[in-house]
Amino acid sequence: MHKKLIIFVGMPGAGKSICVDHLVNKGLPKVYFGGITLQELKNRGLAVSPENEKIVREDIRQKEGSDAYAKRIIADIEKLDSPTVVVDGLYSWSEYKLFKNKYGENAIIIAVVAPKSVRHSRLQSRPIRPLNAAQADERDYSEIEHLEKGGPIANADYYLANLQDIDSLTRSIDKLLKNLSIIT
Repeated sequence: MHKKLIIFVGMPGAGKSICVDHLVNKGLPKVYFGGITLQELKNRGLAVSPENEKIVREDIRQKEGSDAYAKRIIADIEKLDSPTVVVDGLYSWSEYKLFKNKYGENAIIIAVVAPKSVRHSRLQSRPIRPLNAAQADERDYSEIEHLEKGGPIANADYYLANLQDIDSLTRSIDKLLKNLSIIT
């Protein structure tokens, strides 16, 4: 069986999680890159904080390679008995290439984009793991400079602009996946 992967990429606060949650509510299974970081924080006995998350993300990639998260996630994907899987949070160019090399056209990369000011406002007001302006800037810079995040966004197969409300974004993802014959 050739799995079809719906892989979301975007800067923090762009709306990836909204798209993922919407598709999970439609019955699709997901794998979550951030879950690797959260589990590693727990394993190391570290508190969940932007600073500790950054340390863990960069440490894993330094020790296991820049495609480390993708290798771990692919193992989880292969265990799922579903023809379509939602992938939440692709980060690096190396991860992008690994997915494209392994799954080819079945790895559908969707970039969710929004202006920095909009994203940072969302990050400051989110109920879980909110970030202040300085933390949001630091996270953006770190993901671009250390995690190669620009490449997957620049080379995505499709783009969804998240400039309005949640309903507009979920309608956009539904329309795109209907046009791709992934959902009806």
